[in-house]
Amino acid sequence: MPISLGYACINTQLPSPNSTMRKATFEQKGLEYAGEVALRNFQAVIPIIEWNYKNNINLYRMSSDMMPWASEYQMEYLPQWDQILDTLQQIGKLSQQYNQRLTFHPGQFNCLASDKDHVIKNSITDLSIHGKLMDYMGLPQTTYHKINIHLGSTCGSQHQYAMDNFCRNFQLLPDSVKSRLTVENDDKKGMFSTKMLYEGIYKQIGIPIVYDQHHHEIGPQDSTYQEAISMAFETWGQIKPVCHLSNSKKEYEDKSVVITAHSDYIYKPFMNYNLDVDVVIEAKMKDQAVLDYRKKWGNNDTI
Repeated sequence: MPISLGYACINTQLPSPNSTMRKATFEQKGLEYAGEVALRNFQAVIPIIEWNYKNNINLYRMSSDMMPWASEYQMEYLPQWDQILDTLQQIGKLSQQYNQRLTFHPGQFNCLASDKDHVIKNSITDLSIHGKLMDYMGLPQTTYHKINIHLGSTCGSQHQYAMDNFCRNFQLLPDSVKSRLTVENDDKKGMFSTKMLYEGIYKQIGIPIVYDQHHHEIGPQDSTYQEAISMAFETWGQIKPVCHLSNSKKEYEDKSVVITAHSDYIYKPFMNYNLDVDVVIEAKMKDQAVLDYRKKWGNNDTI
């Protein structure tokens, strides 16, 4: 079964869509400058979608940094809002015209498993911004356009307690997020495996699991690779699952870095066991890593 390949955020051959600013700059220059940066970032997505289409790439993860310091203001109050909204709508229309699956992967500070009120509040705010942006793009409220996060905390190795927190706090999210939210297995042995997420999250609130091959290899070991990807696949129902692929930079490129660091290119292909999945390549060379992968292995099942 062929797999469909995509990449995250930056196209190495085109202007960046994730320009940002320091907090001091935002406080000094205010909404006018924030709006300029946001508009420029969103406009940069359009040529990326067009490049993807020309290169037969139908999966693209948008940057979560496109609207800098968005938690500090209502996006609709930006001076450039009419232009931003028009650009968001163009992005959505192009994604449908070119069959582009657009997704988000908000930062690690989003931690719905936390037991701290301010962490939950900030997480809900940030995730709600992602959901609202997708709504403005006109993207359907399904996990086809996923908003993917990690649980973020074990609450001091209290895994079940943390998962219960996540399931409870999930109910506080707006529908624009709940309808798109997915969770991902972790890359640290003390965190959450696919099996843990299957039992403690999916069976409780029914949200899909994004299977990460590299994370499985270096994270908690409580199931085989095939068992884990099969469990994750099952959680998606009628929606085509998304998986992640990266290799360890330490293993293939630089012995001095930590095992969790991602390599520039892919040296070990994705194993999908004949399952029909989309795969985001998380290598540092982004679009170039996708093209390099195709030269090495095509888009074919490696099992």
